[in-house]
Amino acid sequence: MYNDFMKKQISDKVINRLTLYHCILNDYINKGEEYISSGQIASLLRIDDSQVRKDINLLNNSGKSRVGYIVKELKKSIETTLGFAKNKRAYIVGAGNLGMALAKYGNFANYGLNIVSLFDNDINKIGKEINNKKILDVKELPVYVWQHYIDIAILTVPAQFAQSTAEFLVKAGIKYIWNFTPTVLNVPDDVQVWNENLMGNFLQFTYDIN
Repeated sequence: MYNDFMKKQISDKVINRLTLYHCILNDYINKGEEYISSGQIASLLRIDDSQVRKDINLLNNSGKSRVGYIVKELKKSIETTLGFAKNKRAYIVGAGNLGMALAKYGNFANYGLNIVSLFDNDINKIGKEINNKKILDVKELPVYVWQHYIDIAILTVPAQFAQSTAEFLVKAGIKYIWNFTPTVLNVPDDVQVWNENLMGNFLQFTYDIN
């Protein structure tokens, strides 16, 4: 109950920062470090120390005076609050360059995301495997969603097919779409879409470059 309440209270920006804190904590664990301070986290991310403390306070995790936070405990607090421990199964829809790159990325499992397989309509790709994940015929997706209880689709099809594919996914029972296409999708109110705006992020990053 506490975790469900906290998820509703934590903004997208805070969630993004907490995932960055989690990456830093993983590095500290690999280095054998036991403690970390809010100042160390803030310095690495070039943000204000008070912001880090404010974010961590949402986790109900208290550090030790003059010592900092216990790295393993803070990492676990982030994982519990953001639901890393709950395994989430997903399909990649669109086995192009981006889809295959995401299938090869091995760090998703650390955050509770299990990519089961890929789907495409290219007969030259169907039947092949990427990182032990089979590429299946997209026409078979509705049956697989029903059989394997999949809620999430990672959409990486070409932009001109994004809306029609999204409609196909909704009819198949998909409730969450992670959208990597440069298309704003029109879906029913009970379907959640997260738009991964790669170019928008790039333009924000390079805005001040002359």
